[in-house]
Amino acid sequence: MSENISKKSVYRVQGFTCANCAAKFEQNVKALPKVQDARVNFGASKITVYGEASVQELEQAGAFEGLKVYPEKEQRAIESEPFWKRKSTITTVLSAIFLVAGWILGEEHPYSVVAFVLSIVIGGYALFVKGFKSLVRFNFNMNTLMTIAIIGAAAIGEWGEGATVVFLFAISEALERFSMDKARQSIRSLMNVAPKEAIIRRGDQEMLISVNDIDIGDIMIVKPGQKIAMDGRVVKGRSSVNQAAITGESVPVEKSPGDEVFAGTINEEGLLEVEITKRVEDTTISKIIHLVEEAQAEKAPSQAFVDRFAKYYTPAIMVMALGIAVIPPLFFGGEWGDWIYRGLALLVVGCPCALVISTPVSIVTAIGTAARNGVLIKGGIHLEETGSISVIAFDKTGTLTKGVPVVTDFVRLQGPAENELLAIAAAIEKWSQHPLASAIVRKADEVHVDLEAWKAEDFASITGKGAKAVVNGELYYIGSPRLFVDLQAIDSEVSSQIQRLQEQGKTVMLLGTERQIFALIAVADEVRQSSKEVIRKLHELGVQKTVMLTGDNLSTAKAIGEQVGIHEVKAELLPQHKLEAIKELKQMGKVAMVGDGVNDAPALASATVGIAMGGAGTDTALETADIALMADDLTKLPFTIKLSRNALKIIKQNITFSLVIKAIALLLIVPGWLTLWLAIFADMGATLIVTLNGLRLLRTKEE
Repeated sequence: MSENISKKSVYRVQGFTCANCAAKFEQNVKALPKVQDARVNFGASKITVYGEASVQELEQAGAFEGLKVYPEKEQRAIESEPFWKRKSTITTVLSAIFLVAGWILGEEHPYSVVAFVLSIVIGGYALFVKGFKSLVRFNFNMNTLMTIAIIGAAAIGEWGEGATVVFLFAISEALERFSMDKARQSIRSLMNVAPKEAIIRRGDQEMLISVNDIDIGDIMIVKPGQKIAMDGRVVKGRSSVNQAAITGESVPVEKSPGDEVFAGTINEEGLLEVEITKRVEDTTISKIIHLVEEAQAEKAPSQAFVDRFAKYYTPAIMVMALGIAVIPPLFFGGEWGDWIYRGLALLVVGCPCALVISTPVSIVTAIGTAARNGVLIKGGIHLEETGSISVIAFDKTGTLTKGVPVVTDFVRLQGPAENELLAIAAAIEKWSQHPLASAIVRKADEVHVDLEAWKAEDFASITGKGAKAVVNGELYYIGSPRLFVDLQAIDSEVSSQIQRLQEQGKTVMLLGTERQIFALIAVADEVRQSSKEVIRKLHELGVQKTVMLTGDNLSTAKAIGEQVGIHEVKAELLPQHKLEAIKELKQMGKVAMVGDGVNDAPALASATVGIAMGGAGTDTALETADIALMADDLTKLPFTIKLSRNALKIIKQNITFSLVIKAIALLLIVPGWLTLWLAIFADMGATLIVTLNGLRLLRTKEE
C-alpha cells in the first residue's frame, strides 16, 4: 500500500457544473479499488489522485456528470462548445417551449398536463438520474431535494409548478456554470501566456521545437516582438522586455547580457540570445500557475464554515420538510395536499446553492485578479487575513529603500579639486569590500573619472573604521569620523557639518591625510520614490499603524521614517529582535510583514501575513511568503490590501444575503405564501446575485 500511496497523479477535469458535483466526483474516485485518497480542486478544475487509477476509471467515476479527464502535463485546448449547441441548452429550450404551451392552453385543458409532463421529463431527465442515484446512496444533495420536490408536485397534481421548477433550476445551473467558468478564465489566461514552442540554436542549426524538449543550457533565439518561451539569462543582445504578465509592471525593463528573463514576457525591440536556466515545469510562470491553483484549493475560514454548515443544513431541511408535510395533517386536521405542497416548497427553497457558491466564486476571482496584476496570493486564508490587517511592518533596506547605497553629498573642505578628491577616494575604495565603497566607485564612474590614471598602492583595511592607501606618493585615509578622531582632532565646524548630514539619515565618510581632512562624503540608501505615496494610501485604506523594522542605526532609520510618513521606527534590530517586535505588534491585531523574503524569514513567518517583495525569479520568496509581490514594486501593496478588503466584504455580503433570503423564504411558508416557482426563483435569484457580486472583484484595479 505504501508504494501505491506514494504515487501521486494530477489530472485536469472538464465539465464541472457545481461544487456539489465536484464533491461527489471526489467521493466516487476515493471509492475506486486502488485509490487511497483523492482531492478535487473545484476552482482550478483538477483532481489529485493518490494511488492508481486509469483515465477510463476516473471518467467512469465522473460519468454522472459527463466529466472528461486528462493528465495535467498533457497539452490540450480547453473544449469550448458553443452555448446553443450544448445538450443542456437544447433540453432547456425544449422544456421552456412545452412549459409555455402548457400555460397558454390553461391548467383546465386536458393537453396542458401532457405539455407539462413533456417539459418535466425533457428538462429534468439529467436531474432525476442524479437525484435518484444520490437518494439510493442516502446522499442528500441539491439534486435529491429537487427530484423529490418535482415528483411530489406532480403527485399532488401541481404539474405546471413542477415544470416551472424544472425550467428555472436548469437556468440556475447554467448561470452557476457560467460564473465559475468566468472566474477560472483568469487562470486559463495565465496558462496561455507562455508560447509552447521556441527557436533553439544547437551547433550551427536553428530549429523550432516544443518547450518540453528544451534542455537547460540550450541557447534560445528571441526575435523582436516575440514572446519569451522559457526562463533564462541573456548572453547576447540588448532589448527592453515587457514583464507585465509576470510582475504586473507596466513599463518595459531594459535587458542586457547577464540579466534574467522570464517565460511569458514580450521582447520589444532587439534580438536576444538567451541561455535556458530552468526546465518548462520549473519556470516562474509555471510556479505561479501551480501556486495559484493550489491557493484556490485551500479553503478560507469562511468557506470552511459554509461547508460545515451545508453538511448539517441539507439533512435538517429534509427533516423539516417531512415534518411540515406530515405533522399538521396527522395531528391538527390540516389538508394533506396543502401541507405536502408547503413541504415541497421548503425542499426547493432549502437548496444551499447560493450559500455553497458564495465563497469559492469570490476567492477564485480575487486570487486570479491578483495574479494578473503581478501579486501572488497563496490561499484563501491569506486573502481573508490580509483583508483584516490593522498593522503593517516594513523592512527598510530593499523595501522602503532601493537597497543600493548612493553618494548624496560630496563636500570639499580644502586641498585638491573636487574631481581629484573623488578620484583619490575611488582609487582607494576600489579595493575595499565594504558595501559603501561601491557607492563611491559608482559616483566616480558617473562623472567619468579615469580610475586608470589614479593608482592606489599599499592598500590596508582598518577594521570597523575605514581604509588607507598610497595614491600618487601620498598616504590617504578614508573612513568613519571615528578613524579621524584617532588621527587628529576634528574641529567644531567639521563636526557640525557631520552631525547635520547624519541627522538626515546619511552615513558620513571622511577623506584626508594624517594632518588634514579634505572632504566629507555622505552616502545613503535611496528611498524609493513610491514609498511615501504607498504609506499614504495604506493609511487612507484604514491601516491603523505602519512600523519600520531595521538593523540600521536609529538616526538614519528615523530620518527615512519621517521622509516616508511611517508611524513608528524600531532600529538597530537583529533578526531575533524583528521576530520579537512582530509578536508585540500582534497584540494590537493582525500584522503583515513586508520584506525581501530572504533576510526577514523569521519575521515573515511569524506575522499573520508575510508579504515578500520581488518574487519573480526568487524561489525563496515564492516558497516562504504568504503573498509575493512579483515586481520589486511597493505600489502593488495598497492594491493587494484593497482587493483583499473588497473580497472579505463581498464574502460576508454573500453569506449574509444567502442566509437572509433562506430565512425570509422559510417564514413565508408558515402562512402558505411561498409557491414552488417562487421558491426556486428565490434560490436562483440568490445564486445569481452572489455570483455577480463575487465577479465584481474582476474590476478591482490599482489607483
